[in-house]
Amino acid sequence: MKPFAPLLFAALALAGCATPLPADREPDEAFEQDPLLSEAQVPHVVVAEAFVTEAAPQENVDSPTAWRAPDGTRWVIATAKDTHRLLVYAGDDGRLLRTVGGPGARPGQFNRPNGIAVTGNLLWVVERDNRRVQLLRLPDFTPLATFGEQDLLQPYGLWVQPLDDGYEVLVSDNYMSPQDEDVPPPLAELDRRFKRYRVTGDGTDWNARLLGTFGATDPAGAIRIAESLFGDPEHDRLLLAEEDVATGTRLREYGLDGRYRGRDVGADVFRAQAEGMALMQCAGGTGYWIVSDQFKDRTVFHLFDRVSLDHVGAFAGERTANTDGVWLDQSGDARFPRGAFYAVDDDQAVAAFDLRDVASALSLSECEAP
Repeated sequence: MKPFAPLLFAALALAGCATPLPADREPDEAFEQDPLLSEAQVPHVVVAEAFVTEAAPQENVDSPTAWRAPDGTRWVIATAKDTHRLLVYAGDDGRLLRTVGGPGARPGQFNRPNGIAVTGNLLWVVERDNRRVQLLRLPDFTPLATFGEQDLLQPYGLWVQPLDDGYEVLVSDNYMSPQDEDVPPPLAELDRRFKRYRVTGDGTDWNARLLGTFGATDPAGAIRIAESLFGDPEHDRLLLAEEDVATGTRLREYGLDGRYRGRDVGADVFRAQAEGMALMQCAGGTGYWIVSDQFKDRTVFHLFDRVSLDHVGAFAGERTANTDGVWLDQSGDARFPRGAFYAVDDDQAVAAFDLRDVASALSLSECEAP
């Protein structure tokens, strides 16, 4: 990988890919009428938000992540799709600390940033319309490199797994039919729904290599609309959100090898759209998956047992709605001794939940982080 390699649009066109979607719509926005929790009668408890950041509808906020600075403070970093930048909030009260980037394809600039993740002092940002993943170093947001320009068509989400010799990065690629951007490709063409990269480097010298692509092509296991994904190496499990409402929104269980295991999760509980997911890891391999169900008026967050994947309950905030991305930070501080759960609120803010409140409301077993 050459740092900040130019985009290869000609190669993508030869590959038969569709042009990027207009900035104000996405493939999963196909509801004739937005589903409402007030009409769905989904059992849940209400957990009050610890805070919600100031509304900024002009930003079109998509996904958050969290990072602990050397002085112990927590930052929440969120992608803003319409202003093509990152928003940096104080993790204890939601104050806006700064913004990063702006529109463009140069180092440190973004074009429709979506998925985001932190590993150590590295920040990974997926850019749909630059068709790449950008790597930056915290706390200064120093651009280090980009990758995926030659492979990605319409990337959205990612999951990053630290390895002894670097990182494995899985990226969802939600390319649609070249003939109709509202229609997924034929099943036979969904074998490239996810790209797997090996990323290594140190300092300013980084290298990324595409290891392969994967995605089931049978009706049961295929992902028609792909955004959110998250892995659990301890259980050799990868959960992929199927957001195609016509097919039936749910999670599909894959192995880390990229093979569909023939099992779906939550098909009987998701009523709007399965979206962002996070993993609460507890000692002994136990814990909980937390997955958003994207109702327009208030999001429901479903919890599934980490081992069995059985549904164990659901909660909603007092106001958090229409959630795309989420992030769970189990590290403790004075404000959130057991950690915090962050969720996008209606494309314009980030809400924070105290994990103690979530555990109490749902009577969860004591969770000691491993």
